[in-house]
This record gives sequence, C-alpha cells and structure tokens, in this order.
Amino acid sequence: MSVFLTDLNIAEVNKLVVSLGEPAYRAKQLLAWVYQKLAVSLDEMTDLPLSFRQKLAARVNLHTLIPAHEAIAKDGTVKVLFSLNEGNTVEAALMSYPVDKTKSHRYTVCLSTQVGCPIGCPFCATGQQGFERNLTPGEIIDQVLYFARRLQDRSNSREGDKIDNIVFMGMGEPLANYEALWQAIEMLNSPDGFGLSARSMTVSTSGLLPGIKRLSNEKLQVGLAISLHSADNTLRNKLVPINKKYPLEELLPACREYFEKTGRRVSFEYALFDGVNDSHAQAQVLADLIQGMNCHVNLIAANNVSNQAYRPSPKNKVLAFQQELKNIGINCTLRQSRGQDIDAGCGQLRSRFLSPKS
Repeated sequence: MSVFLTDLNIAEVNKLVVSLGEPAYRAKQLLAWVYQKLAVSLDEMTDLPLSFRQKLAARVNLHTLIPAHEAIAKDGTVKVLFSLNEGNTVEAALMSYPVDKTKSHRYTVCLSTQVGCPIGCPFCATGQQGFERNLTPGEIIDQVLYFARRLQDRSNSREGDKIDNIVFMGMGEPLANYEALWQAIEMLNSPDGFGLSARSMTVSTSGLLPGIKRLSNEKLQVGLAISLHSADNTLRNKLVPINKKYPLEELLPACREYFEKTGRRVSFEYALFDGVNDSHAQAQVLADLIQGMNCHVNLIAANNVSNQAYRPSPKNKVLAFQQELKNIGINCTLRQSRGQDIDAGCGQLRSRFLSPKS
C-alpha cells in the first residue's frame, strides 16, 4: 500500500529505506531531494539508483496536495486552494513584504492545519464552514513545499528568494491537531528536512489550554499567538466560543507560563469589529488584562464576511484604539492587511467553492 512520503517522520523514512534493502545513507539523500531540492517526482532524483527509485515508486507517493485554484493580489499575495486525496479542499497563502535593497522581499507562508474548523468563530469564514477533519503531517508540510517550489521556479526570482517565516494561522485550530502539527514543525525545522528555524514559526490558537501548556514544554521554541479579540469574557464567549471552556482567567496564566518556560513573548491577535470590540473603554480593558506581561498586541483590520454583525472597524477607530494602547504603554502594532482584493482572509477562497448547504 502506498504512503505519502511527507507523512513520514525521519525515523520512518530511515525504516522505509532499510526495508527496501538500501543502505541507510540513502534516506538522507531522499529527504534532501524532497525538502531541499524540492523534487516533485522520483525521476528527478538522479543520484539515486534506478532500482531504488523503482522500489520507491511501488511504495510511496511524494506529495499529498493538488493545486485546484489560485488567486494573486495586487500586493503580491498568492492564495491557493488545494484538493486533498479524498476530494476535500484546503487553502494556504504566500505573503511577501518589501525589505530593502539587499533582499527584495521577505516571504511568509500561512498554513492550514484542518479542513474547516471546530471553534466556530462567527466572524471567520472558516469557522462558518464547520469541521471536516484534521490534516495529516504531509498535508501541512506540502503547503510549504508548494510555495517553496514556486519561489524557486519563478522566472524573475532573484537569488535569496525563499520562505522566511511560517505561520499556522490558516484554516483550523492548530492545537486541536497537535500530533500532526508537531511532526510537521519538526520536519520543517530539521536540518535533514526543510531546515527552517523554529523561531521563524508561529502557532496561532483560539486558546486551547492543554495545547498551550504542551507547547510550553517542547524543545523547539516556536512562537505563540493567541486569537484574543476581546478582553471581556462575556464578549469573547460570543467571538471565540472556546472561551466558555477556557476563560480568560485560565488563558492568561497559561500565556505567562509559556513565557516563563520558553523566554518567548506571546502575541495577542485582536481583530477590530465596528461597534463590537473597538471602543476606547475596550482598549482600556485590554490594557488592564495584559499589563505587565512580556507580550505584543497585533491589531488586525478585520475581513469582510457574510455575517454583517462583524464589519471591519473604520480606519479612524482602528488608529484611535492603537493610540489608546500606546498611551497606556502596551506594545502594539497594526498588522498590514494582505490580499484584500482577492479575499485572502482565512477560509474566504474555499467558501467561494463550497456547494451551498441545503
């Protein structure tokens, strides 16, 4: 029975190679072709014996995803909808940020970890799709490899164009798919895999405490971002329903513990909705909640979704909210929106291709 190679960890790849009667060092060669040379077929692996490649072809497939639709924004953001093995779909995005004359851009990939999402946030397109299933490690990894190949293959690509950061902020709740998430992180970090620094990866969560505590004890120091959106339990219960199970008085101590154990500050994501969570008073409540923490607030200009109760705050309100936090001494920035002309927000592309529910 065939398996997807990117679904295997390093130990499993080693075991596979030895089971095929090959010397153990072939595993490292195979991994280099997949994760560093970004091969899409076994035929490209010219330094591997033909007999080995033939045996591999009978046992493995290289990649799990098929690009089904692509949209490119004016700012260069690329959003891709992928088809999965059983016909489901999932999306990911490549975002580029201008840097300086020595390197034209920095590139960040926003990954999905689930098909749909079980959290059900009313302002999120993915949250309104319901939950289908978890992604496998390979389905998570292959989103990165697809965009890495894209950067490598661009005819106008300049030397040094590569993926600089990975954020697990796409479809799904990453910490609800912890085993697959962590296997993907380890392979993307490994020198024998993709080789990206753990500090260049950020996991975003709606606030699953068991996962946050588990993440605090991992050896790899990935970043942690909390989708906060309100500093008041009553409102956050509506915006982020998991808050009913893990309220703020439990979430904030877990975030402090994460910093104490890892030395990495937590980011709080705060999407601003007009007349919902963007008032002067709510900025003060937020400041009171996180005062004294080693943290950072990312204010987000919300995306337009079908639920008209959650319209994006106007720019003047966003700037006033930001200024209020700064006046109190809270470290905060306004995240630059990317890909708005192609509806690049989480789940928006997939929503356009889903069949209407009866």
